[in-house]
Amino acid sequence: MSTRNTIILAAGKGTRMKSKLYKVLHKVCGRSMVDHVLTQVEKTNMNRIVTVVGYGAEKVEETLHDRTEYVLQKEQLGTGHAVLQTEPLLKDQDGTTLVVSGDTPLFQAQTFENLFKYHEAKKAMATVLTSKAPDPTGYGRIVRNDVGIVEKIVEQKDASEKEQEIDEINTGVYVFDNKALFAALHEIKNDNAQGEYYLTDVIEILKNQGDIVAAYRMNSFEESMGVNDRVALSKATKVMQRRINETHMRNGVTLINPEDTYIDVDVKIGSDTIVEPGVLLKGKTVIGDDCLIGAHSEIHDSTIHNNVTVTSSYIEDSEMDEGSNIGPMSHLRPESKIGQKVHLGNFVEVKKATIEEGTKVGHLTYVGNAHLGKRINVGCGVVFVNYDGAHKHDTTVGDDAFIGSNSNLVAPLTVADHSFIAAGSTITDEVGQYDMAIARARQTNKTGYFKKLPYDPENE
Repeated sequence: MSTRNTIILAAGKGTRMKSKLYKVLHKVCGRSMVDHVLTQVEKTNMNRIVTVVGYGAEKVEETLHDRTEYVLQKEQLGTGHAVLQTEPLLKDQDGTTLVVSGDTPLFQAQTFENLFKYHEAKKAMATVLTSKAPDPTGYGRIVRNDVGIVEKIVEQKDASEKEQEIDEINTGVYVFDNKALFAALHEIKNDNAQGEYYLTDVIEILKNQGDIVAAYRMNSFEESMGVNDRVALSKATKVMQRRINETHMRNGVTLINPEDTYIDVDVKIGSDTIVEPGVLLKGKTVIGDDCLIGAHSEIHDSTIHNNVTVTSSYIEDSEMDEGSNIGPMSHLRPESKIGQKVHLGNFVEVKKATIEEGTKVGHLTYVGNAHLGKRINVGCGVVFVNYDGAHKHDTTVGDDAFIGSNSNLVAPLTVADHSFIAAGSTITDEVGQYDMAIARARQTNKTGYFKKLPYDPENE
């Protein structure tokens, strides 16, 4: 049976990144580069996918899990040597094998499909994916003869002056007849400037055997962009960012200034939502229909339901239900659940708390480890005191309660439905239903005290 296989090359350390993180694990719009590659490969219905790992093998496997098989390249002796490590798994397979680098996050599944179709139509033993580069420096060049047939691929360091003028470059993606690939790999030598076994030499070996070698030129050079340093990483991120933003806009989302809006690849946004400039939407965030995400808000791994307004606020690992609003300058920390039509004003911080329908927390308030019922009014400057220096404790406030400004609710604490806490109180004991709690010192006025002070502005 003819099979389709893929080999992803992800063994290099990437010294030019100057990073403790292995190159293919650097992220582009929320996913590691090698994850982007694997995700697109998975869309092409492969029989087997094998990833060649080396430096940081465990970290790569932790990222990709069991979505792929793995082989280890113990020594970094070149791309040909890397592909050869997959021989025990793939050498007996009939069919075709795609080889792609794990540091090329912009390739799309349709490009791989087009490459396969072209390879099959040409009845080739090998087909190289090529592109025209505005600046081909650093890339392998595609050397063709007078009638356009591929003669060889020459690496930058081994290219003559004339060959370096060629602007058709090797993208590092190939489709091979699987058995022909592994037969040729045993013939390649490392007599080159790098002292490595180049996968590109397979092309010349097959050519010299009289096999058909084809080259499929793709239209988009930016899709073939490889990432070797931080500059290239930023360029790839820009391309991916533009691609993501255009998809959302075509799906009915308004981005006021797409160039200044950062959205990760796994974010979902409903129709008629408006996203203002400077917004960051990250992780697996889901935003519903008819929302307004105000300028300079940042939302991580959270669920925002329909008709929610977020004004210049930071939300992480939380949920806001329909019709609620927050901000400006407020913060939902992890495990916050905000109910329908809840209002959270400016400088409100919520952590590991549930706030139910219709409750209002106006401003300058901290709500931590708490459960607030419905239709509660929380005044300015209220603190839910949840930490005793060793442990966190919970506070429960019932429906229709009133929490006066500048109150401290010291957990563990229960405040019943329809209760009232007077402004400026520090509450440490349970408050019953319909009760009013006042916990503050009685005011005392000292008549004429000001005139006893050493400083009196009237006598200056």
